[in-house]
Amino acid sequence: MRSPVSDYLAEVLEGCAGDTSGANADYIPELARADSDRFAVAVATLTGYVHGAGDTDVMFTMQSISKPFVHALALQDRGLPAFLDKIDVEPSGEAFNELSLEEGTTRPRNPMINAGAITTSTLVGEPDSTLAHRWERILGGLSAFAGRELEVDEAVFSSELETAHRNLAIAHMLRGYDTITEDPEAVVANYTRQCSLRVTTRDLALMAATLANGGVQPLTGERVVDPPVVREVLSVMTTCGMYDAAGDWVTRVGIPAKSGVAGGIIGALPGQVGLAVFSPRLDEHGASVRGVRVCERLSQEMGMHLMEAPAPARSVLRESGVREVDGIGTAHVYALQGMLQFAGVEQVLHDLTEEPPSTPQVVLDLSQVYSVNSVGRRMLREAVRRLGLDGLTVHVVDPEGMLD
Repeated sequence: MRSPVSDYLAEVLEGCAGDTSGANADYIPELARADSDRFAVAVATLTGYVHGAGDTDVMFTMQSISKPFVHALALQDRGLPAFLDKIDVEPSGEAFNELSLEEGTTRPRNPMINAGAITTSTLVGEPDSTLAHRWERILGGLSAFAGRELEVDEAVFSSELETAHRNLAIAHMLRGYDTITEDPEAVVANYTRQCSLRVTTRDLALMAATLANGGVQPLTGERVVDPPVVREVLSVMTTCGMYDAAGDWVTRVGIPAKSGVAGGIIGALPGQVGLAVFSPRLDEHGASVRGVRVCERLSQEMGMHLMEAPAPARSVLRESGVREVDGIGTAHVYALQGMLQFAGVEQVLHDLTEEPPSTPQVVLDLSQVYSVNSVGRRMLREAVRRLGLDGLTVHVVDPEGMLD
C-alpha cells in the first residue's frame, strides 16, 4: 500500500503555493539569487521514516536554523549554569539582529537572536578549545543531528561574510563587554560558517526529529544530546525561536520552531515528529511566508499544537475488573497502558482509594506500558507497598522492568 501521508503533504503544498508575497533575503547576495519558487515540506517520524513533498532534496543553507542545535551542543558541553552566566533565555521582542543586551547583566537576551547565537558558538567544546577545535565540534555535532556529514556552502559563506557588518558590530559590542573574549572577526567567521552548512528539507526534518526524540537520532540511533538539554532547547525555541513573532506563532501553530533566512523552518513536536519546510520568500520577521502557512495548516489539520495534547489520565487505565487469572485464581486486574506520568498514575491511585480491590489477589499489569517517568514509578511502587500493608497480595506483571 502506498502511504497517503506524502499525498496529503503534496496537497498542503499545492494549497499554499499561491502565496507569492515576501522576498528573498537581499542582504546576502547568494540568498538573493536563490530560486524563489522552490517549495518543500518533510515530516520525519521517530522511527526515522521521512514523508515529503516538493523540492525535498534541494540544498540550501541552515542560517539561523543552526542556532538551536549549537545551543544544544553548548549546553551538553558546558552545562546550564555556565551557559546562563553568559546568555539569558528571555524573549527579546526585538528583531533577530538587534544591537542590544540585557540591561544590568549585559548578557544577550536569548540564544536565538544573533547576539546570543554568536556568544553561544563560543561556548561549544571545552573552555580552552581553539576556534578550529570548536568548529570541528560544531560541524560534527550538527552532522550527528542530521545523521550524515554536512558541508559548508563556500559561495554562501563568502557572500555572507563579505556583508556581515551588522554581525561584526554585534560581536565587537559583545567583546567590549567581555561577553566574548576572542577576536570578534574570527568569532563571526565561525558563526557564519555554521549558518552556511548545506542541508535539504529532509535533513532538517530528521534533525528536528532528533530533538523530538529526546536527543536520539532516529536513523543512526546515536544519542547526540541528553534529555535535559533537549527540554531546555525546545523551551527556548517555543518562546524565542520565531523572534518578535514568537507569541503569534505559539498561538497559531504551537510547535517549538526555528526559522532561517534561506527560507527554512523546522518544528519539533516532543514525542511525535520533526518537520521542516522550505520556501525562500520571507516575511517582515525573516520567516518563510509559505513555510509559515504550511506549518499553520499542519498544526490545525494534524492536531500538532502543543496545547492539544491528550490528557494521559483518561487513557492510562485500560482495564479494571475481577476475572480468573492463570496461576493466581480470582483477582482484581488493573491493566495499565501507554506513558505513565503523574496525572495518569494519580488517576489509578484515586480509583484504588475510592473503590478498593474487591478480591485479596490483585494484579497490576504493566505489559502494555512503554514508558514510566520517575514520579510515576515512585507512586506505583508506593501503591504496591500500601496494598500489601492492607493485607492484599499484589502480583506485578512487568516484562519490560518498568518499575525497576
